[in-house]
Amino acid sequence: MAVLEQMTSQRAIALEEKYGAQNYHPLPVVLSRGEGVYVWDVEGKKYYDFLSAYSAVNQGHCHPKIINALKNQAENLTLTSRAFYNDMLGRYEKFTTGFFGFDKLLPMNTGAEAVETAMKLARKWGYEKKGIPSNQAKIIVCQNNFHGRTISIISASNDPIATENFGPFTPGIVSIRYNDLNALAEALKDENVAAFLVEPIQGEAGVYVPDENYIKEAYDLCKAKNVLFVADEVQTGIARTGKLLATCGNCSCDDKNCSGTPEVKPDVLILGKAISGGVFPVSAVLANDDIMDVIRPGNHGSTFGGNPLACAVAIAALEVVKEERLAENADLLGRIFRTEMQKLVERTPLVRLVRGKGLLNAIVINDSEDSSTAWDICMALKENGLLAKPTHGNIIRFAPPLVMTEEQLHDCVAIITKTLLEFKK
Repeated sequence: MAVLEQMTSQRAIALEEKYGAQNYHPLPVVLSRGEGVYVWDVEGKKYYDFLSAYSAVNQGHCHPKIINALKNQAENLTLTSRAFYNDMLGRYEKFTTGFFGFDKLLPMNTGAEAVETAMKLARKWGYEKKGIPSNQAKIIVCQNNFHGRTISIISASNDPIATENFGPFTPGIVSIRYNDLNALAEALKDENVAAFLVEPIQGEAGVYVPDENYIKEAYDLCKAKNVLFVADEVQTGIARTGKLLATCGNCSCDDKNCSGTPEVKPDVLILGKAISGGVFPVSAVLANDDIMDVIRPGNHGSTFGGNPLACAVAIAALEVVKEERLAENADLLGRIFRTEMQKLVERTPLVRLVRGKGLLNAIVINDSEDSSTAWDICMALKENGLLAKPTHGNIIRFAPPLVMTEEQLHDCVAIITKTLLEFKK
């Protein structure tokens, strides 16, 4: 195939189906360009992006500041490996630890890598600092979580699609009900527990927002038992929920910077996705010295982790979040969006429930999880110029870029309203 061959949607889909592993089930739209809150398919049709690459593109598609950082660094140095120092990594580590209020950062590339890193860190801390007997450390997780798809991570999953025929699984993982403080308290009675790994909001589970007191009280329970509170903010972090971090909850820390005194400051913070604005794979694990100092040369690493290109991109991406007050915008627009979606609940029996925080929201379709209704609605939304995707069968997640304006949001609400009111099963 010639490199410059004209691509059609049909051709692009056929190529993926023939030559690619079938590990995804995408909506049948082939995108070739993006800018801000918009994307265009290969035929030139324009859409609102209401998924943001699962919240990786919080700063909008191809944000000029982030793209310029990418271009400028790419012309100088892209990769050294960690066999040598480079002139960007230390700057990035200083900037990011200050931005989030931690002592140390361990750089990785993907969200799944960062979760694996946090699990290793928690176990090693458990042995060397808490005194857990060798090979007995346990990590508590929540049912219906989504932390990634590596073997150790799916060992923490109760999703049969994720786990079927992939065993044997990693031991030492205890699964409890989400949003259940009694279940957590019971699991914490085990003195061999090193960490509690939790999503502040379960995104893949359908934007399941726990009770208002859950994160704070879970954090307090962990503190009382000398157990690390590990927050997976790969999807919820970087202003998505109306705060820089979702674990901030209703605390009084500055929207633009969590280096103050939030009610909940995770012992270990996991970041990914939007830490690069969706421009380049970047993830990070942050912790203070008393935890991170258990990691020594040879214990963990990545050839690409902390590469100069990633460092330059991530600094620019975080600067955009602060300069453009994206957390505040997400909070404002999210409240408007949920108010408008609640009106739909009252107007049509098709929508049963609306939930979310900031610009991470979902509607629950009044049908069974194994129905095609939510998928069919997303197909209708696509035809009307808005891209979203179902999760857990009957739930549609709505998560546009945080650079969206109020005028654009109301335009999207009109598209969603029209589509749902006209939809017929």
